[in-house]
Amino acid sequence: MWLGAGVDYQWAWDLQRRIAAECADGAVADTLLLLEHAPVYTAGPRAPMEHVVGELRAPLVQTDRGGQVTYHGPGQLVGYPIIDLAAKGLGPKAYVHGIEMALVEALTDFGVAAHTEDGLTGVWTERGKIAAIGVKISRGVSLHGFALNVSTDLAAYAPIVPCGIFDRPVTSMAEVLGAATAMDAVRAAVAVAIGRQLSVTWRDASPPETP
Repeated sequence: MWLGAGVDYQWAWDLQRRIAAECADGAVADTLLLLEHAPVYTAGPRAPMEHVVGELRAPLVQTDRGGQVTYHGPGQLVGYPIIDLAAKGLGPKAYVHGIEMALVEALTDFGVAAHTEDGLTGVWTERGKIAAIGVKISRGVSLHGFALNVSTDLAAYAPIVPCGIFDRPVTSMAEVLGAATAMDAVRAAVAVAIGRQLSVTWRDASPPETP
């Protein structure tokens, strides 16, 4: 389900929680929300605030996902897979690994050589981290998800230590490829790859109106 660009973080978070509760009750099928957020920084419950090292150019929201401080904004494909993991017998590690491998697969389709790294969550290239992952599981259902830098303004990461990693840069598809890639093509490839990796058939639904 494509929610569009410039989506408010709190609005999307509230939507996730509503769908996740319905999914846990068996009222709706697995759902993938795809969007671009309006500029925002987010921090997980254990994120040290000393990882904010400069003046932020957008609001900071304390959230309940795993992970530390990161940035979301235009040119970044954010995905929130809301999946009944309990019904699929998927644990947290297998779920996160499935997302990682799906993003690697989708990036390969566009000529970006990507990989995972032992001990570090997310997806990487030789130029740095290209996708961050932070999730929560409630009543056996997944919330939050991933953020893939397609053509993100990487300067937005300067005031933070992204994901708590001091010695690794962040990158984007545009930086790696030296050219922009259409967001609609990326989101289509990512949706297919995640469905394939996690054996999910996404429900087709009309998106709610964004504020």
